[in-house]
Amino acid sequence: MSRTVSSWILSSARNSIVLQGKGRLYSICVPNRNKIKWKLVFSKTHLCPAGNCSLDNTFSLKKAFRHTSTEEEQFSFQLSPSQINDILRAGELSHRILDLNGKNVNSVLRFESNQLASNTPVEDRRSAATCLQTKGMMFGVFDGHAGSACAQAVSERLLHYIAVSLMSRQTLEEMELAAECLKPVPPILQWHKHLNDTEYQEITSQYFENLRVYWQHLLDLDAEPAFSLEEAMTCAFKRLDSDISLEVQAPQEKEFMRNTALQVAFSGATACVAHIDGVHLHVANTGDCRAILGVHEEDGTWSTLPLTRDHNAFNEFEIRRLKREHPRSEEKTLFVNDRLLGILMPSRAFGDVQLKWSKELQHSILENSCDVEALNIYQYVPPSYHTPPYLTAEPEVTYHKLRGKDKFLVIASDGLWEMLSNEKVVELVAGHLTELNVQKPQLAFEKPVNLGYMHSLLLQRKNRGIASLDQNVATHLIRHAIGSNEYGEVDQEKLAAMLTLPEDLVRMYRDDITVTVVYFNSETIENYHRNN
Repeated sequence: MSRTVSSWILSSARNSIVLQGKGRLYSICVPNRNKIKWKLVFSKTHLCPAGNCSLDNTFSLKKAFRHTSTEEEQFSFQLSPSQINDILRAGELSHRILDLNGKNVNSVLRFESNQLASNTPVEDRRSAATCLQTKGMMFGVFDGHAGSACAQAVSERLLHYIAVSLMSRQTLEEMELAAECLKPVPPILQWHKHLNDTEYQEITSQYFENLRVYWQHLLDLDAEPAFSLEEAMTCAFKRLDSDISLEVQAPQEKEFMRNTALQVAFSGATACVAHIDGVHLHVANTGDCRAILGVHEEDGTWSTLPLTRDHNAFNEFEIRRLKREHPRSEEKTLFVNDRLLGILMPSRAFGDVQLKWSKELQHSILENSCDVEALNIYQYVPPSYHTPPYLTAEPEVTYHKLRGKDKFLVIASDGLWEMLSNEKVVELVAGHLTELNVQKPQLAFEKPVNLGYMHSLLLQRKNRGIASLDQNVATHLIRHAIGSNEYGEVDQEKLAAMLTLPEDLVRMYRDDITVTVVYFNSETIENYHRNN
């Protein structure tokens, strides 16, 4: 990179303005990345020496790759292809669904997921689990803001709340009896996790006790709970958000528990969760994560079916909802600069009690807390804060009956959708699926297999470019999201630059990205429709 260009980039970065709350990034405007002239930001020098790539629990880059500040005098935007792959593939997770006989009878064939951090640490979270006491599987993506605490808590807890909401009275009674007798409670979920997916180990017991209070509440109902799936998901979202609010108000003996409750309640998270049971697909969404279906039409073309609506200032339904809930005198201050009260992009979220509680309650809780500033608690009450709550965690729930032509579901945080359109995502997944299917037969072995034949086969594989193909489709999407040029092709220089941007600059160009792609078993779905 020339001295002039590097000076220009660093100067523009150092002079940029972001909205911060007590040192914690709360919400920022992101420029239109499609208009960035990437040819200006790439170094033409040789690759600087770097150690082996290793990623920590947040998938953040070692200092050899990811720079901490634009104040550094020397840094390079270059990475080797293998270093790029190491970074992009660090958060990969995949799982194929099989029954005990080795034959898949589930409508979910497999899922693939990945995550790439922009924030340090990453604020996105993801969850995937099989229901053990009820039917179905669940997949969730959670986008945190003002820290990762709320997204972490919601990713650990929400699927449990949904599962409990769906249980029969008999199952709930069996679980309560086991808890009363101090016996192991039957497992509710079988988690499918990445090795680096973290947990709040120290606070798990409190989370369980509050979940137990919830199922006790369901048992106190006069009749069988018998929620529909839509009702169960809605009830679970609202109950968990209520528990998050109450936990920070309850007295805590342990400082760690008190601090965690504070951080969870005063940060926030959007959530998108899919529940799949046979041909029945329900998606509950709060905020601006998104879920779409990839549909393979009879004429061979692909189409996109959106299953969620973003909850923000660009959603007319949300604007009308908020206007109904607040006095007419506040109409002009509900959204300022396309943010709720001028602060938050999503208009629905977990946590964020500073947009739900009264000023008096906020003051009372924070006044009696420890060093709030050290915990990075965001403290700011806008001048137009008159009639809280302004924010809700209540989801919109969509139902879709799966058809044979519905091939896959994509759930992702807004970091992906800011870069790629719904249609482009379906195009990329469909293309990836087609390419994998085309290439598989070409790798069949001929008999007898000898060393010379194997060597020839590997050379053919390399020449066809199979080795460079991401086996995980979520990685494929992330690679295109941050590395595509104006022609839709991956530009290696741009990709390297986006992965090495300094910590104080990267958030201006990309957000955390979390993607989960669920592939459906078309044969199982078609058999269901034939038999019914």
